[in-house]
Formats: sequence, structure tokens, C-alpha cells
Amino acid sequence: MNTHNTSDDLALGHRLRVVRERAGLSQRTLAKKVGVPNSTISLIESGKMNPSVGALHKILAGVPIGLSEFFAIEPVAEQQIFYAAEELTEIGKGKVSLKQVGQSLFGRAMMMLRERYEIGADTGRVMYGHEGEEAGIVISGRVEVTVGDQRKILGPGDAYYFESRTPHRFRQIGPEPCEVVSAATPPSF
Repeated sequence: MNTHNTSDDLALGHRLRVVRERAGLSQRTLAKKVGVPNSTISLIESGKMNPSVGALHKILAGVPIGLSEFFAIEPVAEQQIFYAAEELTEIGKGKVSLKQVGQSLFGRAMMMLRERYEIGADTGRVMYGHEGEEAGIVISGRVEVTVGDQRKILGPGDAYYFESRTPHRFRQIGPEPCEVVSAATPPSF
């Protein structure tokens, strides 16, 4: 068995976990049933060990499932739940920086952003609208938010919530950059 880690190993490990869980077996039960150490199942499922075809065949016999059926299964990709700051996806650069939670918005009902408005940043004199709703909370600095004919300067702790089809604009105000955490539904970028 190999102990290198590739995306193929992770996919194989994820597939094994899906098959094992569908069969209602714990790692320990499957390992005992096929006569391998519990750590072997754990290492394979975490993508840290790549079993030989023979070893995989032996493990799958405990489910039971054949190799061809095992590789024909298309498990649903595991969804990431937690994101470190450096894992946020940059979708806007320049004076207005937008960092999105998640790599893709495909299949998502909501978009979550960390927005940073540098000094003098503005989303543009021409206000824009789109379908949905959006909300945000100012974390630091100040931002002028214009929604339709309403305008307000918001500071730390202040928030907004509006129907996105109403034309709107964001403009940084004051001597320091502004940070906002926002959400929009449906995703609009």
C-alpha cells in the first residue's frame, strides 16, 4: 500500500466511506470483519493510504460490493463547512475587495461575502439593481449606502437589509478602510 496523498486517493477514500456508511458499518466493524487494522480503513478513507487492488478487493468483500460496482458509484462530493480566512475566494480586486465564502456558488441559495472598501472606494455613480435580497453588517470604518432615494452613513455595528432590485450603491467614507460582512440571496456574482 502506498502512503502518498493525491486527489485520486481522497476520492477513493471518500467513495469507501460512502459505501461503508451505506452498509451501516463502522470503520472498526469493517476492519474486524475483513481482518485488517482499524487504522488501515481510517488511513484509506482520509486519503493518506492508497490500497492495492487486492487489498481493496478484500476490504470491499466485507461490505459486500464488487470492484466494478464500487467504482461505478458516484458519491456526492463532500461539502466544505469551515473556511480559513485564506480560503475565501477573491471575486473582486481593486479599491473594492470582495471575498466569497466557497469556491463556487453553483447550487447555493445564498452568497456570503467579506467586503473591503479602501479609502475613496465606490461601487459607481450609476446605481445597479438585481433580483434578490441582501444584508450586511459594518465591521470597521464607515460606508455610505444608498438604496433608491434613501441614503445613510453606517459605522461599526450598523447594518442594512434591502430588496436588491432597488438600485443601490456603496461608497467608503472617512479616514480608514471599511469592512462589511454581507449576504445575498440568490447569489448574484
